[in-house]
Amino acid sequence: MSTPAPGGAAEAKADPGGPAAPAEQDDSKQGPDEKGALHPEEAPPQRAWDTRRDIDRHAPASARFTGRNSGVVAGAINGNVTRTEHHYHGSSGPTRASGEVPASELDRLALTFVAGDTPFEELLERLREERVLVLTGVPFSGRRTAALMLLRRAGATPVHALDRETTPGALLEQVQKGAAPGHVLCDLVTSRTAPLRETHVLSLRDHLRTHDGHLVITTGLRPWTEDDVRTRPWTPPDAGTLMRSHLDRAAGEATARRLLCLAEVRQFLPRAHQPREVVAFSRQLLRLASGEIREEDLRDTTAGLLDEQVREWFEADEDTLHLREKAFLIALAAFDAGPYALTAELSDLLFQELQATVNSGLPKAVPVFGTHILNRLRTARARPYPDREMTEWGPVEQLKAEFLDGRTAFVLLREVWTGHPSARPALVAWLGKLIVDGRPFVRTRAAATVGALAFTDLPSAMALVIEPWAVSRNAQQRVGAVSALTLAHRVGAPNILRITDSWTADNDPNLSWVGIRVQGLLGAERAREALAALRVQARKQYVPDESGPGPLESEIAQSIELLLLSEKAEDVLCEVLRTLDDHRSVFQISVAGFLGACRRTAEEAPDMPLVLRTYRQARLDGTPAAHGIPRLWRACLGDPSFTTEALDVLRAWILAADRDVATSWALADLLPKLADDTTARQRIQHLLRTVRGDDGGPRPASADDLLTALYRA
Repeated sequence: MSTPAPGGAAEAKADPGGPAAPAEQDDSKQGPDEKGALHPEEAPPQRAWDTRRDIDRHAPASARFTGRNSGVVAGAINGNVTRTEHHYHGSSGPTRASGEVPASELDRLALTFVAGDTPFEELLERLREERVLVLTGVPFSGRRTAALMLLRRAGATPVHALDRETTPGALLEQVQKGAAPGHVLCDLVTSRTAPLRETHVLSLRDHLRTHDGHLVITTGLRPWTEDDVRTRPWTPPDAGTLMRSHLDRAAGEATARRLLCLAEVRQFLPRAHQPREVVAFSRQLLRLASGEIREEDLRDTTAGLLDEQVREWFEADEDTLHLREKAFLIALAAFDAGPYALTAELSDLLFQELQATVNSGLPKAVPVFGTHILNRLRTARARPYPDREMTEWGPVEQLKAEFLDGRTAFVLLREVWTGHPSARPALVAWLGKLIVDGRPFVRTRAAATVGALAFTDLPSAMALVIEPWAVSRNAQQRVGAVSALTLAHRVGAPNILRITDSWTADNDPNLSWVGIRVQGLLGAERAREALAALRVQARKQYVPDESGPGPLESEIAQSIELLLLSEKAEDVLCEVLRTLDDHRSVFQISVAGFLGACRRTAEEAPDMPLVLRTYRQARLDGTPAAHGIPRLWRACLGDPSFTTEALDVLRAWILAADRDVATSWALADLLPKLADDTTARQRIQHLLRTVRGDDGGPRPASADDLLTALYRA
């Protein structure tokens, strides 16, 4: 065909900020003819069937195909819902530089504080004995409330709150300024150059013993301290225990039991919510019990809590949540329910890109060792679990990680993309690296991430990611654009079918290539329109005087192959047969697509061709495919351009029939319908008499059975 190979035109649209493939890095030094040629080092594009397999195998659960465009997770979260906003006062409660904590606040906290399922009594004993207690824990785990209650129970009231900016070396001076017997410092900031030393603790302890005082310091999971400084971990009460306590006190045991049985409550409790969120949700349950809200409103409450948590992650400063951990959160959103080691590895690539955004003059550096997996996942509200992962080498056992709340991944990506635009260059560069990764799982998840971004902000996702990939000479980037558009549509992004139709008809061969591929992956929803768009492009590609299919003609055939293997195969088959003889170009793509479909088998049944299985079911159900499939086979065998390929496919079916009884029965029923004239009968008979096993092995026994069925017909 005369059309230039995909990759030849519109290279000026390529992503200026994305990572360049080796074949793309020197475009400016090439002439127009060289730019239109396919570079020898460029790998051929993945076949459309393999792209669909990777999407079905590796796409996140929210984007797996269910036979219709649902957008279950994205639509439910991003739709027009009324949410209850919950505003918190940071990790240390209401902000104050320093001063006395009001007695009324201590009394209020004491009414709702739950010590059950916590190390509270042990910590209280340590505080009374040692006078200084350093509590570690994840942010928003109730450390401040626990610290105040420990001081209250120890009789160290009133309580003087120290300024959060107090350094370890200035602690004694600040404590000496306060006249109250109780002291609390929330979120002490330590560093490699300013750690909490044993000398600091000893001097504090001596002063507090002399003045009958107590001090509780709260800090993160891994503060900078000398080895001799003893820290104590704080673990909050179980969410169920905390919620039951609040509901029992406010509404009584009977009402509490009824509320705890609600479906939304059962979904809420296992998600490792912070104590403040449990309390906020409990208040909503009490409003439900009093008739102020409906049960459906509870989902909006949990969505609001999730939004609030995600915002806090990315608003937090470096001391609270390091940039590397924010990169891990983004990577976990992209690879949710994927292998943990892979997620951590690729999150460090994103961390490097984010570092460059923060300060491009600094060399990219990643700490070799860092936060422990359990602490990291606890911060992310995720869980590790062993599971089998399907790879190109078969299933393997992997340690995976997933968010406890299935909505988190989408909410997080939306927040990063729309709430923090400064992160976009790093994110785009990172996704550009992932989409050309050698691992199908990585490529598919990168495309799914772009699909989620397209749902959130289609114009930006198209301009910054999808269109640059689509016009790229790099085949993997073009396939990435195909997968991104497909997955964007599956989660409910708008206008994807319109874009697909427009690109299919485009004169730019790269855009048309992508549009044609997407027609095969999404066209089953509207078989007539998809096939019409493919036929129009096929006519444009057709050049009577040239032999052999052009690059786009082959792509059109592959898309028809996918449509014939879709769940709408009957509708597609009827439409293909209706226009089979309209034009030679239409005949060629239809027959080529059909033969491609005939080569495919299911993973779970490798000896049953999918088209033959469709034929067998159609015979049982009496549907039109029982006549349509034989008609297409006769067209393949009767056309000189396709006879050899058709006989090769038929030979593979005969060998499969020798290994599978169901295949043998179905093929025995089909073959007589292909021998509609003497020439066709003689071809099939010759094939059955001369067929050899794989690698020249003996003639399969099924060949005689099939010959008998042919003679009896």
